[in-house]
Amino acid sequence: MRFRLRYQHHNLELAPGHFVIGRSTDCQLSLDDPLVSRRHARLVVTDDSIYLEDLGSRNGVLVSGAKVEGKRQLVGGDRFTIGSQEMVVIDSQGSDRSVTGPATGSVHATFAGPLTVTSMPALKSDQDEGSRKADAFKLLGAVADKALAMGKADEAERILGSLLGQLIERARAGAKLQPEVIEQAARYAARLAGATGKGSWVDYTIELFALHQRVVSAVVVDELYVSVRRASAVNLAQLRAYLAAMKTVSTQLSPNERFLLQRVEGLEKLAALR
Repeated sequence: MRFRLRYQHHNLELAPGHFVIGRSTDCQLSLDDPLVSRRHARLVVTDDSIYLEDLGSRNGVLVSGAKVEGKRQLVGGDRFTIGSQEMVVIDSQGSDRSVTGPATGSVHATFAGPLTVTSMPALKSDQDEGSRKADAFKLLGAVADKALAMGKADEAERILGSLLGQLIERARAGAKLQPEVIEQAARYAARLAGATGKGSWVDYTIELFALHQRVVSAVVVDELYVSVRRASAVNLAQLRAYLAAMKTVSTQLSPNERFLLQRVEGLEKLAALR
């Protein structure tokens, strides 16, 4: 087949036909991304050409940073963005000079049934994955911030829930997240706790720091003090276990870290009173 689609180090072979991309599982390529519409865009593939069409999506489609209006023909090496996901067209009969790095997997897209990208194995390195998550926070965080500012807690939770869930699962599996990603995830989880009134987001924050054996940062502690007053029951057993674990390494902590740990102790007392 002449055309392929490079996405997350996978090559999707594109047979002639219509190839719908969106959040719905009915799409040939289903993306787990809150910025992607249910039926976001369509690739129209023939033996010698490929076109990209915006299906009236909420956030649009970008090709090399330019918004697609209607339908646009693509050539090998063209990069387009749907939601926070970037893809690259590969033309076997072209040079594709802008496409660098080998693909680590190849998937044949038959158009007969949906292909859910989130079901593909994670083939990137931890560093690459961490960078991708950090970039995702930059994009999704800005949208979530607006939702929180407008008092739309449920929408903010919907926007960030999937990404935060993926991160805690990776941490539970033993992956070490980048400090920047830990901080961003914890800060948003703490904010969601206060906005939604769900103590589970406080639990998420504590677990994230516990899994990485890190002291909760000052910014997150401040956010948690606000959230605990608004949120439902917090998992006190988990919070106390975290404090006990950190106290065993207290001699290795800096004066500032020991002070922050004392603030978390105060947080535990506050939570116990609720």
